[in-house]
Amino acid sequence: MADKTQNSTTDSGVPAENEVTQPLGLPRWVSALLPIVLLVLVLGVFAFTSPLAGVQSGEPLPDVTVTHTTLPSDETVVLHVTNNGPESVTISQILVDEAYWDFQVEGAGGDQTLAPMESAQIVIPYHWNPGWDLEVALVLSDGATFHNTIVAPSQSPGFSLSLLGTLAVIGLFVGVIPVALGMLWFPYIKTMSDRWLHAVLLFAAGVLGFLAFDAGFEAFELAERVPGAFEGNLLVVFGIFGALLLVQAISAWREGRVDAGDSRASSGLWIAYLVAVGIGLHNLAEGLAIGSSFALGRVSLGAFLVIGFMLHNVTEGPAVVAPVARGKRPSLKHFVALGVIAGAPVILGGWIGSLAYSPTIGAFFLAIGVGAILQVNWEIARMVRDAGGRVASATNLLAFLLGLSVMYVTDLFVAL
Repeated sequence: MADKTQNSTTDSGVPAENEVTQPLGLPRWVSALLPIVLLVLVLGVFAFTSPLAGVQSGEPLPDVTVTHTTLPSDETVVLHVTNNGPESVTISQILVDEAYWDFQVEGAGGDQTLAPMESAQIVIPYHWNPGWDLEVALVLSDGATFHNTIVAPSQSPGFSLSLLGTLAVIGLFVGVIPVALGMLWFPYIKTMSDRWLHAVLLFAAGVLGFLAFDAGFEAFELAERVPGAFEGNLLVVFGIFGALLLVQAISAWREGRVDAGDSRASSGLWIAYLVAVGIGLHNLAEGLAIGSSFALGRVSLGAFLVIGFMLHNVTEGPAVVAPVARGKRPSLKHFVALGVIAGAPVILGGWIGSLAYSPTIGAFFLAIGVGAILQVNWEIARMVRDAGGRVASATNLLAFLLGLSVMYVTDLFVAL
């Protein structure tokens, strides 16, 4: 008869042989909370006794960032500012082209003082000329001065239903239609041999890889305009790794479903949806760029530029449908869903960018797209290996390079 004590456990579920006696017989939850309570007490003592008061000297330097400007009319300039410093600051004067000018601070509690990490809008009644650069300076109550140059100012269109409609049409031609056209290659891709299908998958990986590099560079460039209090570069890193781990968690959940015998989870449709999500996140950031350009009055979308966008994005269609080229053909509703997930975020991003433009939001969305794309490329490579292919074959490597090259060439047609 087996010894019953070998498998015995405590009331908390811990095996008896691994049970640790708690100090003074305290419950386990007290042991878990004790370090946190002591830390709070230590922080309280440090804050109220100020042990460093005798060695501190000077005051922290003020830090105010002008994140962006909007020009609702040729008689008004609006500066969007954020206080990055640890102390409150008071805006006492505004200089426009080296001349003091009247101004009004909105969104700062009704006065000209900004608390730490507080944002506000400075409205300046100033007649400006389109295309003529403006030099604006913020003078704080302590004399600190922060300069900002408005390059080639042009009027912002402002919010209207017609603007949202225009952005929806642009998103349709820039995102939805190109992806849908690219997906029409599915019947041809389905007739390919395994060798060439794997090449198409690596071509798709090259397309996604270019999008990741493009979005990554843009995210770090945009991070330089993020208010210092939000740590722009670290925000981008967090967005990249956060999205990568989130998509990896979804993939791990899928693998668990496969091990449990769910045949649907082992199909290429899962990978197709992951590819669509990755492309959709990138297109969301692309829409943000278009919408924010409208909001700032800095976009000129002619027919040539829209054609460039379409050439650039049509290659995303094969990337979406290639994973489902083997096995049973998915139903039409899946193709519709894949196209909407990959292409429609351009419209949503355009609306967000036009209504609530922020370098912080833009950089974060770009970073999320990069992280998702990197993980999806890993899934594509594993799909090729699981199908008996070799990722690093000469054909596949050339296909990956072709994907990068096509995206680079078509990207030359796109310049906002």
